[in-house]
Amino acid sequence: MKLSVLIPVYNEEGTIDDLLSAVLAVEVDKEVIVVDDCSTDDSLQLLSKWQDQVRVLRHTVNRGKGAAVRTALAAATGDAVIIQDADLEYDPNDYGRLMAPIERGEAKVVYGVRSLAEQKPLMRFGNNVMTLATNLLYGTRLKDVETCYKVLTREVVDRLDLQSERFELETELTAQIVQLGYEIHEEPISYHPRYGEGKKLTPMDGLPTLWALIRYRIKPIRR
Repeated sequence: MKLSVLIPVYNEEGTIDDLLSAVLAVEVDKEVIVVDDCSTDDSLQLLSKWQDQVRVLRHTVNRGKGAAVRTALAAATGDAVIIQDADLEYDPNDYGRLMAPIERGEAKVVYGVRSLAEQKPLMRFGNNVMTLATNLLYGTRLKDVETCYKVLTREVVDRLDLQSERFELETELTAQIVQLGYEIHEEPISYHPRYGEGKKLTPMDGLPTLWALIRYRIKPIRR
């Protein structure tokens, strides 16, 4: 089974080399698609040396993580896809664990569940609120809706109609997956949160994300 690894990048010059080295070292059949979302640092220059091993796409204006993921999805050819942030919070060595339920025919969607013990209290609270809100609104029993590691089969990807431009992509994905009738399987993963310079997500991003969750519940996908 071929895995498409989708990597949105915005100003990740400090981590992109280490991240791509780790992704490429994972022994799974894969393609790697990187979308540079109009970085203003040296990310694009650093990516140029990887072009014989990964596919590099670029936005000419900064549009947001959701837009970058949608661009990567449109280019993906794998039997399954996974979203990979470029900031080294997630470990690519977990790919095999996440792919296993799909390869066994037990799932078509797998989420990686993090331990949030290392997160700052406000971020941990926000993550827990979003997961609780999702479970209440959509009747799910998820443990970590905001996880980056979401693995979807080609069947699921082809039925999505994603519109999100920014971080609300995470809730839109979950909303559409549930509304399309797919069960979300969860597997534990490694997680080491990053703070300080370079961190894009903030507690304030929780407000539009929560509103998106409600909006998608009121107006479900029609596919």
